[in-house]
Amino acid sequence: MDHETIINKTTLFVQDTLKNAEGGHDWWHIYRVWTNAKLIAQTESAHLLTIELAALLHDIADSKFNNGDEEVGPRLAGEFLESIDVDKEIVLHVQQIIRYMSFKSAFDKPTFNSKELQIVQDADRLDAIGAIGIARAFNYGGFKGREIYNPAIKPDLNMNKEAYKKSTAPTINHFYEKLLLLKDKMNTATGRQLALQRHQFMEAYLNQFYTEWQ
Repeated sequence: MDHETIINKTTLFVQDTLKNAEGGHDWWHIYRVWTNAKLIAQTESAHLLTIELAALLHDIADSKFNNGDEEVGPRLAGEFLESIDVDKEIVLHVQQIIRYMSFKSAFDKPTFNSKELQIVQDADRLDAIGAIGIARAFNYGGFKGREIYNPAIKPDLNMNKEAYKKSTAPTINHFYEKLLLLKDKMNTATGRQLALQRHQFMEAYLNQFYTEWQ
């Protein structure tokens, strides 16, 4: 099966699977990550089909919507790719990227890395910052019924992985606990370049937020 056919089949599968997803983790999030991944890949030497498949399938079953199960996503992605006869080595690589690309995975000692992982991870992180990142953060906070901001609840900058996964803190805290940290965690030169303006926009937004709050 050629590259284009594999991507088309995967796109249709993802669109159907995520048709009722939360707005910050829906098809349009996937589309933006896929687009950013292809953009970054233009400046890197890496396997494009693996990158595109991992970008398209990375949130097919996000653990936070599946009782914290971090293996359901890689499993479902693998089952789908095997069903359309994608090469086994590519399937395994895509599963590893999905398994290790999330922010919370950084709490563990890394046991897997590849250029393809770095590219898809950067693309996903770009969608977590800037104007869209802000919108996604508040959308998810509303979805979970969280406060927007509470001056009495300070950001926790020393969380372990389990505390991060179980956090119910106000959405503004999430900027300090994750979003503002992503600029310095980018893997590629293109990712770092694209992240800078989005980071600065978040800083300006927070300044405006506190001005209005007072």
